[in-house]
Amino acid sequence: MSTPVPSSIEKPRYVAPPPLVYIEPSGKSNRDLPAQIDFDWLRQAYQHMSLIRALDKKAVALQRTGQMRTYPSCLGQEAVGIGTGMAMMDADVYVPYYRDQATLYLRGVQLKQILQLWGGDERGHLFDGAAKKDLPICVPIATQLTQAAGAAVALKSKGVKGAVVTSCGDGATSRGDFYEALNVAGLWQLPLVTVINNNQWAISVPRQMQSGTPTLAQKAVAAGIEGIQVDGNDVVAVFDAVNHALQKARSGKGPTLIEAITYRLGDHTTADDATRYRSASEVSDAWQREPIKRLQTWLHDHDAWDATREQSLHGEIKQQIERAVADYLAIEPAPVDDILRYQYADMTPALEQQRTWLLQRHGG
Repeated sequence: MSTPVPSSIEKPRYVAPPPLVYIEPSGKSNRDLPAQIDFDWLRQAYQHMSLIRALDKKAVALQRTGQMRTYPSCLGQEAVGIGTGMAMMDADVYVPYYRDQATLYLRGVQLKQILQLWGGDERGHLFDGAAKKDLPICVPIATQLTQAAGAAVALKSKGVKGAVVTSCGDGATSRGDFYEALNVAGLWQLPLVTVINNNQWAISVPRQMQSGTPTLAQKAVAAGIEGIQVDGNDVVAVFDAVNHALQKARSGKGPTLIEAITYRLGDHTTADDATRYRSASEVSDAWQREPIKRLQTWLHDHDAWDATREQSLHGEIKQQIERAVADYLAIEPAPVDDILRYQYADMTPALEQQRTWLLQRHGG
């Protein structure tokens, strides 16, 4: 006799440990900060996050006035990018996704280049400094993750004592690329650190509707690797987790998956209107946990920041942003035939024919 199938099957319960956090939303510490974190480090992190928020605001304004293309805001998620970037070394390789302005800046990408990229000019990807070997910004969802795994294979096979850091949004964790990258990373013990920017919204799909797992960090279990969940609005927690993962990866001890819990305070991109699918009260509540005010409160409470320093910082940031915008707007447009020039190593006869037509029609 066959066993009857129950009408409802209770899912196994998973009780996740609380996310790693050092500085609470109130700005109070709940534990001793990591040994390498001092007042200078915290002030620097605060200055970086403030600059990126100002750049973000200006980029949205440029798009709204027709001076830039569609732009993906990182408002409210600055601690994820800055904490990640401050943990990386020059020998590491970064494989970004489209909301990674903060880490790119710390890797040496100029502010004008970030604007140039979202202005539709691929020449903005001609990175210098530590970012020279980093990959371009990836817009397709999750495809950068398998590319990052490939880069990690290259580092390991060449014996390079560096690691690959890649990032994605929470929606990307439901894609096959995500699982494939984690699977090969775990199998081959690759020097790969994957940071999930869990900002609670995969465009208009809320976190609880796009994945049934209690946490995204636990998806690491299937790949046999370490998974860590952190408060993504605490720059110290993000730095500590990424620093731990990088030290492990560089010493040949394998990959790590980090879920940074934060919130997308703005629209998905400037082509989106988030008021159509989420409430004002939800966003207002999220503003109470945002990263910059949190760190500012901590610094004030420890007499490490004051109104004079704040005023001076705003003045410096204003000058930096104005200079970056002026430099961006002064960039000469790329030659019109660039859209054909780099498809193949050598131009085919068909492309040459199209190129001639383009130049005749649009000049050049």
